[in-house]
Amino acid sequence: MAWNEPGGNGNNQDPWGGGKRDGGKRGGGDQGPPDLDEALKKLQDKMNSIFGGGGGGSKSSGSGQGNSVGIGFIALLAVVLLGGWVAMGFYTVNEQERVVILRLGQYHDTVMPGLRWNPRLIDKRYTVNVTRVESIDHRALMLTEDENIVDVALKVQYKISNPENYVLKVRDPETSLAHATESALRHVVGTSEMHFVLTEGRAVLGSAVQERLQGYMDDYGTGLLISKVNIESTSAPSQVQAAFDDVIKAREDEQRVKNEAESYANGIVPEARGQSQRLLEEANAYREQVTARSEGETNRFLQLLSEYKAAPEVTRERLYLDAVESVMESSTKVLLDVKGGNNMMYLPLDKIVQSGGGSSQRLSGFSSSLDEASVQEVADEVIDRLRRRQAARREER
Repeated sequence: MAWNEPGGNGNNQDPWGGGKRDGGKRGGGDQGPPDLDEALKKLQDKMNSIFGGGGGGSKSSGSGQGNSVGIGFIALLAVVLLGGWVAMGFYTVNEQERVVILRLGQYHDTVMPGLRWNPRLIDKRYTVNVTRVESIDHRALMLTEDENIVDVALKVQYKISNPENYVLKVRDPETSLAHATESALRHVVGTSEMHFVLTEGRAVLGSAVQERLQGYMDDYGTGLLISKVNIESTSAPSQVQAAFDDVIKAREDEQRVKNEAESYANGIVPEARGQSQRLLEEANAYREQVTARSEGETNRFLQLLSEYKAAPEVTRERLYLDAVESVMESSTKVLLDVKGGNNMMYLPLDKIVQSGGGSSQRLSGFSSSLDEASVQEVADEVIDRLRRRQAARREER
């Protein structure tokens, strides 16, 4: 009889299956592949047991086995999910960063650099860079104390000093910084004059704005530290820039003229003071000289008076001779007085010298070679000859 012939008394002679089924096992020596429909049905039962399905056509033994497999699969899935959740909680904080941790919406901690872990979906992290210097630019028209308008441009450099306040206290710290910068700048410029703001007051203006702005940031609790406020430019409005340039030029010319005048004064005043001091010294020297000469003449006169009282004739003759000597000492003429006679001999030596160049040279050479004794000897010889001539003339008479 063929294996698939009808009416085979319930014996399935299928060469791939064989016999009756008992508890999910095949009879007839367990040969051939499993039944595909039965395998799909078992898989469907397991899935129904995992997701809460009944599996009405399954047997009691198959249902128990499906429940145990479902529990194991759930446990494995839970372990995998838990491991992934733990692994996702690890993170690294860089050296220049700080991390603010909120646990269930409430501040928990500020994390320092290093390898860190926090539970995901429970904690929320906010990473803040505390070393990077940020900057904002601001430009506005300001009204000064003397009711003039100036155009001021500045740059504010800042960094985060308190991460907790930066994250939690203010919703938008940068916007608060911009508004505070406007307020601080208007306050400082409004208490200064236009000339001061446009010229030498720029450095002072920047320091004052920085100090006031830092006070605002501390009061607001932004957690920002103002590093530097640089006043980049201060100028008059563009509508009046030409007139303002003329005013600046006039002030520069005024300052230049003042400097030139001061330079001239610094040069002429010390010279005038030196001349006045020299005149004073000369006057003092002349006064001392005249005083000393007068005192000397007075003392000489007093001494001479005492000598005159003692010997009038001798003193008078000596005074006469001194006077004649003082008058004739620079004269080139020679007068010889002969004793015993009424005539005085006059020798015009200057005329003799001028009469001839050669003779004058010989006379000058001769006179330079004579000493006082020789001159006295010649003078005595001349006087002696004159006396003899006068004696002879008297005898002839």
